[in-house]
Amino acid sequence: MRARGAHRDPNVLRWLAGFTLSGVGDNVYYIALSWAAVQSGTPVQAGLVTVAGALPRAVLMLGGGVLADRYGARRVVLGSTGVRCALVLSAAVLLFFASPGLWVLGAVAVLFGVVDAAFLPAAGALPALIAPPGEFGRVQGLRGLSTRLANVLGGPLGGVGVALGGTAGAFGAAALLIGVSWPVLGAVRVRAGVEADPRGRVGSRDTVSVRGGVAAGSDASARGRTASGGVVPARGGGGGAGWPERGRGWRVWRREEAWAGSWGARWRGQAWAGGSGAWGDWRRGVVGELVDGVRYVRRDRVLSALVLAITLSDLGFVGPMNLGLTLLAGERGWGASGLGLVLAGFGVGAGAASLLLAWRGRVPRAGLVLAGATVGGALAIAALARVPSVAGAVAVALCVGLLAGLGGALAGTLVQSRAGAAYIGRVTAVSTLIGYGVAPLTFPVVGWAVSLWGTGPVFTACATLNGLSAVVVLGVRGLRRAELPG
Repeated sequence: MRARGAHRDPNVLRWLAGFTLSGVGDNVYYIALSWAAVQSGTPVQAGLVTVAGALPRAVLMLGGGVLADRYGARRVVLGSTGVRCALVLSAAVLLFFASPGLWVLGAVAVLFGVVDAAFLPAAGALPALIAPPGEFGRVQGLRGLSTRLANVLGGPLGGVGVALGGTAGAFGAAALLIGVSWPVLGAVRVRAGVEADPRGRVGSRDTVSVRGGVAAGSDASARGRTASGGVVPARGGGGGAGWPERGRGWRVWRREEAWAGSWGARWRGQAWAGGSGAWGDWRRGVVGELVDGVRYVRRDRVLSALVLAITLSDLGFVGPMNLGLTLLAGERGWGASGLGLVLAGFGVGAGAASLLLAWRGRVPRAGLVLAGATVGGALAIAALARVPSVAGAVAVALCVGLLAGLGGALAGTLVQSRAGAAYIGRVTAVSTLIGYGVAPLTFPVVGWAVSLWGTGPVFTACATLNGLSAVVVLGVRGLRRAELPG
């Protein structure tokens, strides 16, 4: 009998509902925070409050991936959701009874960013733990639809909250939405045997191979490598008892031992994590697992190339399609309504791509399609700054959304199918760090470049950077020939 699709799975649908509610609440929160900051200070100060929330998210996101793998993505999602709800509710109460200054709003933004650094990798890893590999593509499509819906609903709901209840009312609405998502996400169940041990131990359930993210177990030992890609001691042979046989494996083992004994020991926390007792052990364990996750990505040629491709794509996309569009609309005299239409065109295109993947579930020749969609999206980004009319810009933005949405969903699916269950949180954190944490911090650079050279050259340069990700995809045989699971 054919397995039930993810779009008909009650467990996946519960996750989708909870993820959507949380996303809408996040959008309402950001609108409320921006409005409160503008009301309490200057636009520059309001921008600093926003940056105050983005910085800890960027700095701590890799650590959030470690927590997702160490304690389980579902536990981290539930814990961070509860803390986020409490933070936003506290801000609502403060604004209702008093008029706190910018420093209070900045503190709320920083704390929310810290918790978000744990929430985002865990939320990104959770879909791979609730659906079978053959449904990863469909789940990514559903996630894209959820994100589009949250963006569409969050703005109006935030505006209504501010209009009816002021900033306190908007914060309260955000806290309500995030709070309601908690029991819905709590009803989601992880597939048996795929989530990491809550004590962070790597056992048979979450042991994976660097090659392809498949269960390794005794097979990995038989091949002479541990699940994390290291060399296991050979049974007998020229190296003696407990030593690997001489050859390539022996050289790799010696190199890793030398690394671990010098700078590697420091980065793994053995030299500088410091402290004694349970707290010191916990810090050393977290730092060691973080480094292990980065090494896991680096050792897998396909996975490291995929992460590099995502990084280049995000760096070339986020600037022009956010701040760049606003500056382009001002340069062309389109006004707020024209900007809104262009953004709507992009949203329709991205939603269509997500709907296509959610409906089809699988795209053949995923690696080649990813490269083609990236090239097409890069050309559309460059063309966007050359279109003189609003109608033309809407059509081009629709193409950008369609191609970038398809490429992003395929890249996310390939990451989750390649990464093993024991590393899914850390791999997700690495792959999303640029898009969620670093790329938004490039807005001042984009604004400075536009002021010097105008939108046309800047959009072209960003599109070129975006298109380089296709070169990376096509340059690695395993990624070029990659297929979605199923």
